[in-house]
Formats: sequence, C-alpha cells, structure tokens
Amino acid sequence: MEKATFAGGCFWCMVKPFDSYDGIEQVISGYTGGHVENPTYEQVCSNETGHYEAVQITFNPDIFPYEKLLEIFWMNIDPTDDNGQFFDRGTSYQTAIFYHSDEQRVKAEKSKADLDASKKFPTKVATKIIPASEFYPAEAYHQDYYKKNPTHYNRYNVGSGRAAFIEKNWGDLK
Repeated sequence: MEKATFAGGCFWCMVKPFDSYDGIEQVISGYTGGHVENPTYEQVCSNETGHYEAVQITFNPDIFPYEKLLEIFWMNIDPTDDNGQFFDRGTSYQTAIFYHSDEQRVKAEKSKADLDASKKFPTKVATKIIPASEFYPAEAYHQDYYKKNPTHYNRYNVGSGRAAFIEKNWGDLK
C-alpha cells in the first residue's frame, strides 16, 4: 500500500471522487503542510497555521495506479485558481499535490505539465507540487461527510460552484 495526499479546496468534496474504486483502501480528510501540531478545523480555517485542507488516500498501486489518482484529482478542482477553490478562499483552500516519493513527484510534475500543454485552461496551472509532511486527520464529523450528510454535501457541492465547473470543464472526460 502507498499513500497519496491532495489538497483540492474543501476536503468534504475531495473524498467522494476517490472513495469507490477497487484498490483504494481508505480516504481520510485532514490537514497538512502547516506549522501547528494537531490543528483544529477552526485554526486551519483562520489561515494562520499554514495548513491545507487535504485528503490522504491509502491505495494499492498494482490495482489503482498513482497516475489514475492524479487524473481524478485534476478533474475535481480548478487547477488555475491560486487563492482557494470556488467560493472557499484563502491558503487553507489552495490546491496542492503532496508527494510521498521521488516517483510520485515525477509523475505529478508530468501530469501538471501535460495539463498545461493541453491548453484546456486559458491560464497556467497554479497547483503546487510539494513534499508531503505530517498529515493530521480532521475531526470525526468531517470524515465521510458526503455519506453522513448527503443533503448538505450536495447543496454545498452545487452552491459552491464546484459541480458546475467540473461539468463544464471535465464533463467530456467522464
């Protein structure tokens, strides 16, 4: 098993896209990239801890390759927004790929370069590719939010603008 860590704005919206594939063992919402140990949701949302809201995925690369995880990640974010995602603004909602090995770094950099070269978006990809650091699981009520609170999750996914963006820009790939 390996780990992959992605920040794609609100972590509620980043669990579901990864959660139902053979070879993916677990998807956890949490915080990473900051300078405060064991941060709380309120601390991270203050944009003063340096943490990103992120998901950490435990997966079997023989069944579900890292490249496929990258593809799913790109198709669930606005990769050109450097100050958050949709109506969630600030550093805690910025996008990033946190690599756990040189192999992941190389694959992430290639996927980012390929997306830029595709000219799918009028501006360059802003998503950072940075080394993985300590990952802190979020509070229990944030885990599997889309399952525990489907009505609120769906309202948020649509109301934030994420669902429309994905449909407009990635609908042809799904």
